[in-house]
Amino acid sequence: MRLEIVTAEKIIYSDEVSSVVAPGTAGQLGILPNHAPLLTSLKPGELRILKEDKEVNIAVSGGFLEVLQNVVTVLADTAERAEDIDVERAQDALKRAQDKVNSSDSDLDLERAIQSLKRSQARVYVSKRKRSSASRTKVK
Repeated sequence: MRLEIVTAEKIIYSDEVSSVVAPGTAGQLGILPNHAPLLTSLKPGELRILKEDKEVNIAVSGGFLEVLQNVVTVLADTAERAEDIDVERAQDALKRAQDKVNSSDSDLDLERAIQSLKRSQARVYVSKRKRSSASRTKVK
């Protein structure tokens, strides 16, 4: 099955894959070849791609996922491959987002702060998974 991940700026990923696990707003979605047609929204989180025996991890900040005729298309608000995430910057952004959540004055400010927090959490999580899988690979 083919996977295309695109943002407004660029194509993040385009290749044949074995499976995709995506953070749907109603829960995790597992997509395998010949999946039924589907259109759903995504929440901030980790998009896991399995290609043969290799896993690729991408942080998405939300968007939409469509499955149609063995093609999975992800239209992401933002998307970053694990290896492209600067861990220190992601952790700093997470701390700032946590501070904003704790100090929000209005409901609108709080909602924006929560969304920023979720995006930051996804980036930190994905970057740490990449580092931990790299260290496990070295041990073998």
